[in-house]
Amino acid sequence: MQEATFYHRTEDGHVQCELCPRRCTLAAGSTGFCRTRENHAGTLYTLVYGKPCTIRMTRPENAPLYHFLPGHKRLALATVGCNLRCRYCQNWALSQATPGDASSETLLPQDVVDLALRQGAQSISFTYTEPTVFYEYAYDISYLAQQRGLYTSIVTNGYINPAPLRRLLQVMDAVKVDLKGFTASFYRQICTATLAPVLTSLQRVRAAGVHLEIVYLVVPEHNDDPQALRAMCEWIAEHLGTGVPLHLTRFFPHYELTSLPPTPIRALERARRIALDAGLAYIYLGNVHDHIANDTYCHNCDTPLVRRTGFAVLENHVIDGRCPSCGQRIPGIWASAGPVTSWLPAAYSGQRGTRPWTRAVGDTQ
Repeated sequence: MQEATFYHRTEDGHVQCELCPRRCTLAAGSTGFCRTRENHAGTLYTLVYGKPCTIRMTRPENAPLYHFLPGHKRLALATVGCNLRCRYCQNWALSQATPGDASSETLLPQDVVDLALRQGAQSISFTYTEPTVFYEYAYDISYLAQQRGLYTSIVTNGYINPAPLRRLLQVMDAVKVDLKGFTASFYRQICTATLAPVLTSLQRVRAAGVHLEIVYLVVPEHNDDPQALRAMCEWIAEHLGTGVPLHLTRFFPHYELTSLPPTPIRALERARRIALDAGLAYIYLGNVHDHIANDTYCHNCDTPLVRRTGFAVLENHVIDGRCPSCGQRIPGIWASAGPVTSWLPAAYSGQRGTRPWTRAVGDTQ
């Protein structure tokens, strides 16, 4: 076991975890809400360090991260555990598992980085479950990955306290936050959590200059109210900027919400019109095959920039983070010359400062 970070000891041998807003207080021998952190004789340990339950080669579009080196190869991994209880979780068999319930292998941070480089990955991503609960593992991998010239990204629910988030952002290049809903009742009833800490996390990611994208799963009868959607989009525009990509994703029945129908495509298109009316520049529809809203267009001149089908990138015309037609800067992390391919460029030296990519983070103004 590896000692956890962000906790303090209390009286009678108890410890209080400071990693996420739950701030679980644990008696000796007990674990927290996430099931992955245990008080052992007054010391808090992480039970999942170096124990990924899944690891595979994918693309950033799977996240989805559409403005993050489109089409490149990434190594994605997760351990078991989550600090939410979303009733529709598609990975519930892993996110709601206890360490030992799911098969895992031993891979220390250096092993993960070496594997990524052997496989020709250009980034490492922490996803599938909730990376907050394997914080120490994700941080150590990211620190080593940056030393070897790799990018890093995290797919998270954003339910993390400010201090650990601030430290993690120092070794993260891209963050995708799942904004589950925009009402306190939705978070309480569907996710067993609260909304306010997630909004704070979104603002902190944006303020840190780390590339940010947001996914909003549109769940029929629960978070698809037009008024709430409008309030969310206006909040994003005001507090995060109109250039932050927003993915409005189609719900399919999973886990405990199997009685609901899939999200009607017309409902997604209505939500997209609301987002456009609020001034957001990059709104995508997820889990909808070959929809025009899967492609990226310049918000200034409407030139097609990135064309996609499913998780595949067919064309990418963004060069040096700008539209080739009008020169408008496109928020994100982009290849410096032409479309990203699945091999490391000949000029790659393994040093972070020589990566042939450019970052263009900013609003649409």
